[in-house]
Order: sequence, then C-alpha cells, then structure tokens
Amino acid sequence: MTDHQLPPAPELGEIDMFDASVPADLEAHLQPSDAIIQARNLTKQYGPLTALNDFTLDVPRGSIFGIIGPNGAGKSTAFSILATLLEPTVGSARVCGANPVTQAREVRKKMGYMPDVMGVYERLTVAEYLQFHAAAYKVPRNEWPELVDGLLQLVDLDVKATSLVDRLSRGMKQRLSLARAMVHDPELLILDEPASGLDPRARIEFRELLVALQDMGKTILISSHILAELQQMCTDIAVIEAGTLLAAGTPQSIIDQLGNGRRVKVSFADGTTEEFSITDLAGQAELLRRLVIEDDREVVEFAEISTDLEGLFLQITQGIVQ
Repeated sequence: MTDHQLPPAPELGEIDMFDASVPADLEAHLQPSDAIIQARNLTKQYGPLTALNDFTLDVPRGSIFGIIGPNGAGKSTAFSILATLLEPTVGSARVCGANPVTQAREVRKKMGYMPDVMGVYERLTVAEYLQFHAAAYKVPRNEWPELVDGLLQLVDLDVKATSLVDRLSRGMKQRLSLARAMVHDPELLILDEPASGLDPRARIEFRELLVALQDMGKTILISSHILAELQQMCTDIAVIEAGTLLAAGTPQSIIDQLGNGRRVKVSFADGTTEEFSITDLAGQAELLRRLVIEDDREVVEFAEISTDLEGLFLQITQGIVQ
C-alpha cells in the first residue's frame, strides 16, 4: 500500500439513474427463462438518429455470446442499456432476472461491465485500484487481500500488484479492467471490445482467459471485430448493422441461415472441378446421385466448402455508418 489515500469509494447503486416505467405489454413478454439476458424491442433514438432499432435477443445462461458488427452498428448502445447506463427509448429487458431501468441496483450486483475505454485512477497501484472497487461493492475489508490476490493471479497480473496503473501496457490494462469487472463475483460479464488494440499474443491469452471464466460458470456477452476468434470461442453469435439485428444463433446456424446454403466442390475423373450450391445433407445426397447416376459422371472427390464467419460477415453487411 502506498502512503496516499484511496479515493472515496461510491456506494453501489448510490445514484439510481432511471425512474422510468415499462409498458405493461412489453413487460408481459419477459417471463422467467433460462436466458440470463432477455431483450425485447429495444430501441434507442437520438433525435433523428436511431442507434438501436427493435433489438430482440436472448442470451443463454453459461454461454459465450458474441455480438459482431461494423463501427456504429449499435453494439455499445445495446451494451450500455443492458449494463444500466442508458435508458432505451422503447423496449424492455431482463438482465440476471432484473429490469436494468427500474432495478438497476439489482442488475449491478450480478453483472460486471467492461467498457471499450478503461477509466482508471492512474496514480493508484494495481492492488489499490481493485481495493477501491471492492469498497464500492461493499466487499468486507478483511476479504480484500485474498480477493485481490486471487483476481490478479487469474488475469496473470500478480507480479504487477504494486505497479502504478498508468505504467501498465495496453494489454495489462485490459486484463486489469476485466479483474475490476469481476471484483464482486458477478454471474454475467458484459465486455465491450475487450481485445481492441491487443497484440496477437495478448489476444490469445485473453481468449483463453474468457474460456476459463466460462468453465467457472460465468456467462459472457462480448463484442469484437476479431471474427475468426469469436467463431472459435463463442457458443452463440449475433450480427448487427445500423442498429438492426440481422441474425442470431450458433456460428454454424448463422452460416447456414445467411450463407445462401452450403456449397460443395466436386472433382471428376476427367480432371475438371465444379462447385454446387446445396441446402442440406439431403440436397448433398441428391446432387451426388444426379451426377453419378443421371449424368453418368465419374466423381473422384466430393467435399463441402467451409464458410468462415468473417467471409460471411463481409457478404451480409454493407459497412453502413450511422
């Protein structure tokens, strides 16, 4: 501990940001569910600009759920609403069983939020920074040493406990921000572009850490532009552009849903190669039967062409900036 005082810690939920009623017809759609997040018709308008448009989504408990979209798509707006920081113009949500507008304090107790820009008291040490947030969440002081040590070991910053926050690298600050979001042991983590600006090694380490957190029972909602990594890591994905949700589901289901079906590559004995579009496994079998039996062509190779999420994303989005 340094010889300077910690800044005064705010009380958890000291300021209730909203005093808004939710239309009964929307509230009626939000019944108890296995989904840890239920968003219904969320819309956010700033004058003539619609930053989020009729956004409806369920996030399964225990999932790593990725939100992908170009800059200005509405990802941060959706995250801010779910994290109790922004009131929607229209719509309602349940986060960890509570309404983020009318029950913000209850949501904050169960949710950890990591914004895309980390705000820090730069003259604090790494340990003091976590102690400050532990105080804000009313963690008993006698639990601080074990809590801080455990979090720093988890994010691999234990050797930096006495370092000043402003001396940390970008990647280390990102890991510290994640530790801060977990200081009250939330069941849900909302992470807005957590890998932004990280080098390849730091991104791999961060991805491994998120998988470990899922194994610990956490649900993770994450936005990112690194689509290949999201495809490897996420159990579910949603695609958003210009404030509108384009698709949601498992990575493969989105590829099947938006990729205009599957494609197969067929090589023939005469040395030629052709590609064909199919809808499903039954279509694959029918194509093979037609080529071999009806067209009497000798097939030497029949393989499905894999489609990655990054390629599909480029196909279905237009790069619209609001």
